Amino acid sequence: MFTLSILLAIPLGKYIAKVYGGEKTLLDPIFNPIERIFYKISGINPHTEMNWKQQMVVMISINMVWFLLGMVVLMNQGNLPLNPDKNPSMSADLAFNTVISFVVNCNLQHYSGESGLSYLGQYWLMFLQFVSAGTGMAAAVVLFRAFRDKTADTLGNFYSNFVKSCTRILLPISFVVAIILAFEGTPMTFEGKDTITTLQGDSVEVSRGPAAAFVPIKHVGTNGGGFFGVNSAHPFENPSYLSNMVEMVAQLIVPLAMIFAFGYFIRRRKLSWMIFGVMTVGFLMLTIPNINMEMNGNPAIAAMGIDNSLGAMEGKEIRLGAPASGFWSIVTTVISTGSVNSMHDSSMALSGMNELLAMMINAFYGGVGVGLLNFFIFIILAVFISGLMVGRTPEFLGKKVEAREMKIAMIIALLHPFLILVGTALAAALPQYTADSLNNPGFHGLSEMLYEYTSSSANNGSGFEGLGDNTPWWNISTGFVLILSRFLPIIGPVAIAGLLAQKKFVPEGDGTLKTDTATFGLMVFAVIAIVAALAFFPVLALGPIAEYFSLY
Repeated sequence: MFTLSILLAIPLGKYIAKVYGGEKTLLDPIFNPIERIFYKISGINPHTEMNWKQQMVVMISINMVWFLLGMVVLMNQGNLPLNPDKNPSMSADLAFNTVISFVVNCNLQHYSGESGLSYLGQYWLMFLQFVSAGTGMAAAVVLFRAFRDKTADTLGNFYSNFVKSCTRILLPISFVVAIILAFEGTPMTFEGKDTITTLQGDSVEVSRGPAAAFVPIKHVGTNGGGFFGVNSAHPFENPSYLSNMVEMVAQLIVPLAMIFAFGYFIRRRKLSWMIFGVMTVGFLMLTIPNINMEMNGNPAIAAMGIDNSLGAMEGKEIRLGAPASGFWSIVTTVISTGSVNSMHDSSMALSGMNELLAMMINAFYGGVGVGLLNFFIFIILAVFISGLMVGRTPEFLGKKVEAREMKIAMIIALLHPFLILVGTALAAALPQYTADSLNNPGFHGLSEMLYEYTSSSANNGSGFEGLGDNTPWWNISTGFVLILSRFLPIIGPVAIAGLLAQKKFVPEGDGTLKTDTATFGLMVFAVIAIVAALAFFPVLALGPIAEYFSLY
């Protein structure tokens, strides 16, 4: 699955570079007329150049509009059309959390889709899955332009890049995935629940709905929100091993392709391979142990004389198995999709730690567009440290990295651990609000709280679902973490890129630090490892590491 994703991502990256570069593509005759209608109705001129500040103002403004509309829909869905199962409207705190999480591409779900949403609510969230992914990709294009244009004050048009991201990239891939899922058995209907008779002779109501349209973009846009409560562990969202492979490739392909697109766009393919290499080493260091641990099973269960030959199968689907579930658990946390095909709360202790680390690092592939922005912060830190080591003014792609850029980079680098650790500390310090939410005591209970804030801060959305998270505390506190952890880590790298773009281009010389080499890649990896280790090792020692030792 991983190899296939890479082979597909390389040509897709070249195509994405053409889309953002304004070159002709195969889909132009289809979407150009549609886009012209949108622009004519809205009065937007897609050819107007914007600086980085103007683009960020546009981004925040349209996201605010989507948030307000989403609140109206979800708080009134019980009285609106497309509600055959008569599901009620959401409370204000749950609607706040749900809309925010889908607007920011996180899809943290404190509800169950079967009973928590009408089909109209599901369709609104599906719309948000397209536009939130398009927002991240359009922001990444600012980075693309900043390093292709030698010196520039303007860096393209946010509306144009946003619309192209949705129509030229996300929609076509989602359409192909939807066709495959529909043929595999994912339902696509507006009818309500159906009644079936089980093998035991019991009559059971089974939820249906337009799932085949919803599921593809949840993966292609690295959103992760499930149409049904148990997400891609549900046989309607993920009917077979083939659908599991398709969904896996779907969530990997665009984040991988964006790396290669960056290299094609700025005409520095060697740099994109360096970035890909660092990310892949980190990804494999998390993935291989997880697959191995899930396949080997639980020693505490084995000590009871129970057969563990299929692996640690608690919380997993037998049609998928332990290896595919272990692989998915890291892919979905590394790239900020947050979908699940098994319950992460049932993972082995150190598997859970790796899932947490994938989100804490938040720079190995990452979500569509924003993964590259997160990695860019670590590149800037590595460039600055390397410059100090050799006694030169640090430079990246011909632009001097000075105090202002470093201050922004440090703020963004520290924001992520700050939100995670402060949120978890408050939850632990205020048991009157959180104790009733925990279904597991001790080390694992701490891990559940830690996972919730880590998932929120990393725009991931998966959870250790032993946590009863539909309470005012979790809905409101994670909602604010979602807002801060989405927009500041986008604005920061875009601001650095905009500031560097305005500087005079300095041609490379004999003393220039080469940033497209394996040596520099190793430096970036070291910076990532040190930042993550120093920030998160203490809390991981109190949670999953302590739980691991308790098994023996």
